[in-house]
Amino acid sequence: STVIFCHNIGLTYVSCSPFRVPIARLAAAHAVVLNK
Repeated sequence: STVIFCHNIGLTYVSCSPFRVPIARLAAAHAVVLNK
């Protein structure tokens, strides 16, 4: 839900642990799909 919030307010960059990059990318893609 945090990534969806960031996407909705227009953020284009977030910082996270290297171990969380794969799930963050999936969450970002999910946010884009939900907004289409």
